[in-house]
Amino acid sequence: MTPNKQLTIQDLIAARLSRRQVLQYGIGGLAAALFPLSACQRQLNRPLLGFEGIAIADLTDNVVVPSGYRAQVFYRWGDPISDGPTFKMDASNTAKDQLVQAGMHHDALHFFPLPNEATQSAHGLLVMNHEYIDAQILHADGGIFDSPENYTAEKTRKEQYAHGISVIEVISRNGQWQIVRPSLLARRITARTPMAVSGPVAGSVYLKTAMDPLGQEILGTLNNCANGKTPWGTYLSCEENFQNYFELTDSDDASERQQAAWERYRIKRSYYGWHEHDARFHVDFHPNEVNRFGWVIEFDPYHPGSQPIKRSALGRFSHENVAHKLAKDGRVAFYSGDDAKFEYVYKFITRDAWDGSQGPQHGQLLDHGVLHVARFNDNGTGEWFPLVYGQDELTEEHGFESQADVLVHARLAADVVGATPMDRPEWVTVQPETGEVFISMTNNTKRGEGAVASRDAANPRNDNQFGHILTLREADASVLKFDWEVLALAGSEAQGGTVKGDLYANPDGLMIDMRGVLWVQTDMSDSVLNEGEFTQFGNNQMLAIDPATGETRRFLTGPVGCEVTGVAMTPDLRTMWVNIQHPGDVPKGLAKRGVKKTPDQPNAASNWPDHAVNGRPRSATVLITKNDGGVIGT
Repeated sequence: MTPNKQLTIQDLIAARLSRRQVLQYGIGGLAAALFPLSACQRQLNRPLLGFEGIAIADLTDNVVVPSGYRAQVFYRWGDPISDGPTFKMDASNTAKDQLVQAGMHHDALHFFPLPNEATQSAHGLLVMNHEYIDAQILHADGGIFDSPENYTAEKTRKEQYAHGISVIEVISRNGQWQIVRPSLLARRITARTPMAVSGPVAGSVYLKTAMDPLGQEILGTLNNCANGKTPWGTYLSCEENFQNYFELTDSDDASERQQAAWERYRIKRSYYGWHEHDARFHVDFHPNEVNRFGWVIEFDPYHPGSQPIKRSALGRFSHENVAHKLAKDGRVAFYSGDDAKFEYVYKFITRDAWDGSQGPQHGQLLDHGVLHVARFNDNGTGEWFPLVYGQDELTEEHGFESQADVLVHARLAADVVGATPMDRPEWVTVQPETGEVFISMTNNTKRGEGAVASRDAANPRNDNQFGHILTLREADASVLKFDWEVLALAGSEAQGGTVKGDLYANPDGLMIDMRGVLWVQTDMSDSVLNEGEFTQFGNNQMLAIDPATGETRRFLTGPVGCEVTGVAMTPDLRTMWVNIQHPGDVPKGLAKRGVKKTPDQPNAASNWPDHAVNGRPRSATVLITKNDGGVIGT
C-alpha cells in the first residue's frame, strides 16, 4: 500500500473480508455489517430506537405510524402488475383480469435491487406472496358457501389466480416511489403456474398423478405465507396451510399408513370447493396431489420467464418462512418453522459450499443436504436431529421406505426422532452481526389441555394465549448444538408477560434489519381481537425491539380486522414496505355488537384502504418513509 494513502471504505473491507463475502453483500451491505449503526450508537450511548412509540389503535380503520413518518397505500389487491386492467370495486373483474392483477391477502415481501447490487436503493423489484382469499370479497355474490348454486369454474379460476406471488418493478423518482407500468419484469405466479420439482422427492411414487405420471412437474403454488431470500439472489416462497384446499370424504380404501399421513397433515375438508371444478383437489380420486404442496419454492425474480422450482429436500410441512445463515466453511443453513400447534422447528444444511457468486444456478445447493429438526432441552441447550432415511428409527421397521418418504412425511419423521412440539413456530430471522436466530411462537391455547403436552422450558405457559419469541445461539451454522433463551413472553405483566415497553400479543412476522432492529408483527385472530383480555392490545401492529436490551416500541397499527405481516426495506434502510392482510375480517369485539360481513356488505367491519362509497376492503402494501428522508427507526 502506498505510504500516506487515504484508506477508503473499499480498502478496509477488502482487507478484512473474503471475495465471497463481498460478492454476497456488496460494498454497501458489508459497510453496514462491519460498521453497524447499532454498534456506533451503543458506543455513543445512543438508543437503537429513535422514534416515540405510538398508542394502540382501538378499532381505528387506518394505518398509523409515528410522528415524523408517512404511510402511503402503494399496491392493493386488484391493482395491475403492469399495464393490465384496473380494479373494479363491484368485484366484476374476471379470472383473466385477476391473472395480471395483484393477488389477495398480501403476506411476506422482499426488495430486490435493480441492477442486482446490494447498494442500489432507488430502483428494484418488489416480490410478495398472496396467501389466501376471502371469497365474500373476491366475488360479488361470494364463494361456494355463500351461493353454492352459483359456484362456477370461472370462480374457481379467479380464486386460483388470486393466490400466489406478485413481482412488480418499483422506482423512486424525485423522492417519490411508484410502480413501473408497463414493465417487462412484472409477473404473477399463481395456483396454476407450472413448476418443476427437484431433490429426493422428484419423480418419486409420492408425486405421480394422472396429470403428471412422471412426478416431475407440479401445477401451481398456494397458501404462500412467508418467504426468504437466498444469498445468491433468488426468492423463496413457502407453502403453509395447504391442507385447507383438499377434499377428503372417503379414506376407507386407503392403507393404514396413508390414513395416518392424511390425519397427521389434517387433510379432511376444503375451505374453497375447488374440487367441484378442478378434480385434482379431491383426494378421493387423486390421492397424491396433496403431496405436491407444502414445499419451499425458489425462482429468479430477475428473469420473468424462469420456472419456479419446488425444492423437496427442505421437507414438506406448513412452512411459515425460511431464513438463512452462512457457515464458516461456505455451506448454508436454512431455518423454518411449521406453523401449527405442537409442530416443530427445522434446519436444512447444504451438502456443498456456496462460492459467493450470484445467480440461480446455485439453487442446486438446495437439492443436496440434510434436513434437521430441533429438540429444546429444559436446561437452555438444544440439538438438531437429522431426518435421514436409515438413521435412528427412520427405517422400514418404523414405516419409512426411502428418503423421499421421510421428506414427504417430515412431520411423521420428526415425531419419531423426538423433536420438541412448539407453540406454533412461525417466522425465523437471523441477526446479521451476531448470527443469533430469532423464532416467533404465536400462541397455543391447547398447551396443557387434557392429555396434550404440558408446558416446558421452551414453551413455558399452558394455555399460551399470547405467544413468545425465542433466541437461538450457535457456534456456527453447520453445528448441531445450540443454546436458547426466551427473548420475551408476550402479553401484560399480569398475564405473565415480560415485554419491556409497548405491549403486544401473538408475535408472528419477524425481520432484523442491518442496524440490528428486530421488527415484530402481530397476528391476533378475529376470534379474540378487541375483546376481553385482548382489548388492551387494540388492532394488530408492528413493533421495533432492541434485542440487546429488550426495549420495545410500537411503530405501526393496522386497520380493523387486519393482520400486519411482511416487511421489507431498501438497502439504505430509508424506505420500508409493510403488508396489511385481510382488512375487513370482523373482530370479536364488533361481532358481539352484531357486525357481520356478507357478500352484500363486504365492508361491514373495514372499508380500508379506499374508504369508497360501496367499497370493499383490500389487502395492500403500504410504503413508509421518514419525513426528513432518514433511516427508518432512528
